[in-house]
Amino acid sequence: MHRQTPVSSFNGKAEPVIVVQKYGGSSVATTEKIRNVAKRIAEKANGARIVVVVSAMGDTTDDLLNMAQELCPMPDGRELDKLLATGEQISSALMTIALQAEGISAVSLTGGQAGIITEKVPGKARILKIDPRRIREELNNEKVVVVAGFQGVTDHANWADITTLGRGGSDTTAVALAAALKADRCEIYTDVDGVYTTDPRIEPLAAKLDTICYEEMLEMAGQGARVMHSRAVELGELYDVSILVANSANDTPGTVITKEDPTMEVRNPVRGIAHDTDVARLTVVSVPDRPGIAYQVFQRLAEKNINVDVILQNVSKSGVADVSFTVAMPDLEKTKCALYPVIKEIGAEDLVTDQNVAKVSIIGSGIRSHPGYAARMFGALSADGINILGISTSEIRITCLIEKGAVRNAVRALHKTFELEKP
Repeated sequence: MHRQTPVSSFNGKAEPVIVVQKYGGSSVATTEKIRNVAKRIAEKANGARIVVVVSAMGDTTDDLLNMAQELCPMPDGRELDKLLATGEQISSALMTIALQAEGISAVSLTGGQAGIITEKVPGKARILKIDPRRIREELNNEKVVVVAGFQGVTDHANWADITTLGRGGSDTTAVALAAALKADRCEIYTDVDGVYTTDPRIEPLAAKLDTICYEEMLEMAGQGARVMHSRAVELGELYDVSILVANSANDTPGTVITKEDPTMEVRNPVRGIAHDTDVARLTVVSVPDRPGIAYQVFQRLAEKNINVDVILQNVSKSGVADVSFTVAMPDLEKTKCALYPVIKEIGAEDLVTDQNVAKVSIIGSGIRSHPGYAARMFGALSADGINILGISTSEIRITCLIEKGAVRNAVRALHKTFELEKP
């Protein structure tokens, strides 16, 4: 993907290029910003067939969630999905109106109207299939198609309930549509110029990357980098969709997420530093140390679709253990509710939570072939007086659990240690 030609060939006939563009909440936060994006789309159309995916305006999703929680601390998942999906439907309709005001023929579609069919899991539904016939029909009628991101519907056999794809789900919508339409380009527009070696708000010397491979971006996204949603990157890798991440407010060249180039060995093995402060640690205290206990704990969480990370078990001589792990902060209350019955079943003493923690990670596909990077990471944190509370690793990532107040110093120390400010 990412071809530069204005047309593609199909059965000997020239076919217009299909481009999928996604605009995040900050890019459509006001009607003035929506108008500016509409003008940008109109200027850059160049004969291409364009599908635009939009997020909800600004903080709309948070505002809707807060209203629901004022009425009920843990709202029903089905009703919450139906409520939150309206944010993207509003911005898609407004974007379509703005395009029409620019003289562009356009039509807005909900996720369901766009043919996005999902599993029936409130708040975290995964896409099962996409039927792009409605989108293709509108494109053939030379319309810009504006799709409400972040949402789909269950199969019509299940009465087609509205579902949402989880935070950042509009990225997933865009990449999934690009794959289903066999689009020539998938462009994710946000309020930053691309993917950086770390958060430039914390480290001013952070450098923008021209390219990054799927595997590295997936780890960056999974460990707290907010530029891309991890499931969108997974889909990009699975269906070979190259993804451009760029700024919606300027023409600065962005970052292309694509396949790893096996010929590029001479580069920094560490590509980025990610951090995540939106986590909580839970500890099941004094768990009987016998086979099957860990299964009982984590199976219950799996049944509730709760992801866990940074697992640590401390076994004492008295035959009991403390089991600690982290979850995303939005899953904290659901995790506690799921575990309280298990604690009684297994005879554990208590469940303790700690919200004063964060994760910091070094990421790079070169880590797997370069020994000693864990030692360098631990040494950098130690030199800055930062205590490590837990460790989690993958082939290309090392994550440390630390106190939340130490995140800024940790990020800057690691960025300097691995010389990421250098081109």
